[in-house]
Amino acid sequence: MQYQLPKVFHDDNIAIAFNIDCPTFSCLATDAVFHYALLKFGNGATQCVPLYRYDKEGNRIDNITNWGLLQFQNHYNDNSISRLSIIHYIYAVLHNPSFRQDYELNLQREFPRIPFYEDFWQWSSWGRQLIELHVNYEATEPYPLKRIDVKLDPSQLLLIPRPKLKADKNNHSIELDSVTTLTGIPPSAWAYQLGNRSALEWVLERYQETKPKDLTIAARFNTYRFIDYKDMVIDLLQRVCMVSVKTVSIGMCPIFCVNGLVKQSAASLQRLSQTGSRLPSNSLSALSTSSRCSPTL
Repeated sequence: MQYQLPKVFHDDNIAIAFNIDCPTFSCLATDAVFHYALLKFGNGATQCVPLYRYDKEGNRIDNITNWGLLQFQNHYNDNSISRLSIIHYIYAVLHNPSFRQDYELNLQREFPRIPFYEDFWQWSSWGRQLIELHVNYEATEPYPLKRIDVKLDPSQLLLIPRPKLKADKNNHSIELDSVTTLTGIPPSAWAYQLGNRSALEWVLERYQETKPKDLTIAARFNTYRFIDYKDMVIDLLQRVCMVSVKTVSIGMCPIFCVNGLVKQSAASLQRLSQTGSRLPSNSLSALSTSSRCSPTL
């Protein structure tokens, strides 16, 4: 992935970021440059599979190989299947709990292997809905969480509330600080997870106040205060809550109901990619032409 992001996000693009060499598999669609540790847990790393890549002159190149496209078209006997619909299909499969359970050990150490499920277009439709949700999360309507503020005495109004940012799943609430609590969080909102925690908890972790170990940095540059971003975080939590609820409702929760779906031969994401290292056939990077950091499909 390193040094490849300019080739991926030179212009409009969609990429599926996912982790590898991590104890818990996670993936997330993005249309912008991301941090290499975006989905890193433990000693792992974040890879990505984009729809396009760009050369030095800025020319757009399909990142899904002809071989990868033909694998899907021939298997489903459908020449209308496009590279974009394959991206949608893959994103849905990667969110399938049954897939993650069946390939749990493989997902910890190699590129995902993509099975051929029955009804390609149903899975592609689910994936399209998921990508639209996850890429455009900032434009999603906020979930109507109830904000409860503790009444303060006049003498306490000038005091800065103590940050907490703690999730309470049993009481369906989030305690932001010593003053404000958000309530009315639906149980399904905790079901959508990034790695080993829910998307809501992921946001809370990102906005925690921490003190750098370096004394100079702590004294001169540690200017972040949660109170300065409190209203923004509340708005973000409401939108992420709505995204989480909608995510688990797609395809019948949890995330997808896959009973009765028949898994057939799998196409490796690494082999579908033009730039990935050549893992055994049928791996995700085989579908793609980009390098280890951004395999093409």
